[in-house]
Amino acid sequence: MDVLRVENVGSLLRPPALLEARERFAAGELSAAALARVEDAAVDDAVALQEACGIDVVTDGELRRNVFASGLAQSVDGFDRVEGNTVDWFRLDGTRDTSPVTVAVTSRLRRRRSLLTEELAYLRARTHRPIKATIPAPSMYAYYWLPGVSEAAYPTPWAYLEDVTALLREEAEEAVRQGCDYLQIDAPELGMLIDPHQRAWFEAKGFDPDRLVREGVDMIDAVVEGLPVRTGLHLCRGNDANRFMARGGYGAIAADVFPRTACQILLLEYDDDRSGGFEPLDLVPDDRVVVLGLVTTKRAELEQPERLRERISQAAEHVPLERLALSTQCGFASVAKGNHLSPEAQEAKLRLVASVAASVWG
Repeated sequence: MDVLRVENVGSLLRPPALLEARERFAAGELSAAALARVEDAAVDDAVALQEACGIDVVTDGELRRNVFASGLAQSVDGFDRVEGNTVDWFRLDGTRDTSPVTVAVTSRLRRRRSLLTEELAYLRARTHRPIKATIPAPSMYAYYWLPGVSEAAYPTPWAYLEDVTALLREEAEEAVRQGCDYLQIDAPELGMLIDPHQRAWFEAKGFDPDRLVREGVDMIDAVVEGLPVRTGLHLCRGNDANRFMARGGYGAIAADVFPRTACQILLLEYDDDRSGGFEPLDLVPDDRVVVLGLVTTKRAELEQPERLRERISQAAEHVPLERLALSTQCGFASVAKGNHLSPEAQEAKLRLVASVAASVWG
C-alpha cells in the first residue's frame, strides 16, 4: 500500500451561506432541494480548496452533517431529542465547560437511508483524487445511551451497540459500492477513555471503561474487516469550538488498540503537550501507517515548519519514516458551527501540512 503523506482528517469550516441555509431549512423557510443545492456548492468549494492546498485524499468536508457523528442519527430511526444527557469539555485554558448531548436512543434502530450514498455519489464526480469517507466508531454511540430512557429500546447498552455495529457495517459496504477509496473510523470515545474524569462519565452510563476499549476495537474491526479499500482509525480527544474532552498520552490504551485494530492507518492527535509523547508508537505493528496530527485546528497560530520536521524525526525513532504521514490533529468543524478559526487560517494550516510533508518525503 502506497502511503498518502498529506491528509485532511475530515471536516472543514462551513461557509456562512450553508449555515444560514440550514437554519432556514430547519425553520421551514427553505426546501430540501434548495438546501441540497447550497450544500453542493459548498462541497465544490471544499474540493477545490483541498486540491489547491495539495491534500492527497479528498473529503467532502462533512458539510452535509450537523455533527461528524450525525450520519447515522440523520439516517436511522430510533434516536430522539432528550434532556438530562450532558458531557464535560475543557477549554484551552483548562477550565471546565459542559454541553448537552441532545440525542439519545429511545427505540429500536431502523435504517431509513444511507447518508454516505448522498455524500460519496456527489464527491466522486467532483475530483480525480482518491476520496475518503468518515464514519464514527460503533462505540462512539455510547454517548447516546441515556440510563433510565434507553432501556425501553434495548435491555443493555451492549445490545444497543451490537445493532449500531451492524448498521455501520452496512454503511461501510455502501461506501465501497459508491467508489470510496478510503474509509476512516472516528473514535474520540477511545481517546476520552485515556482520562480518568471521562472514564467516570462512561461508568455512570453503565459502561466498563476497559471493556469499552477492548470491545470498541472489536466493533471497529467488525465494521472494516475484509473491505477492499484503505481503512484508518482516527483517535482524538474531542474537538468542538476549540475545546477538548481528555488529557493524557496514548499509553493508557495503546496496547488494547494499536496492535489489535484491523485498520491499516492510525491517525493520531499530537498537537500539544496534553497528547503525551511518541513512546506508545512502539506498539504499532510493522504493517501499519501512522498519520501524525501535529498541526492543530484549535488555534489559528501557524506552527513553525522546522519544529514540525523535528517532531516527525522524533516520531521516526518509534515508527520508520517511510510509514509516517502528516495531517491536522482533527477536523476544523467536527460540529457544524466549527472551531474559532477563519477560512484563511484553515487554508494556511492545510497548505502547511502539504509543504512540510513535501519537504520531508519529497
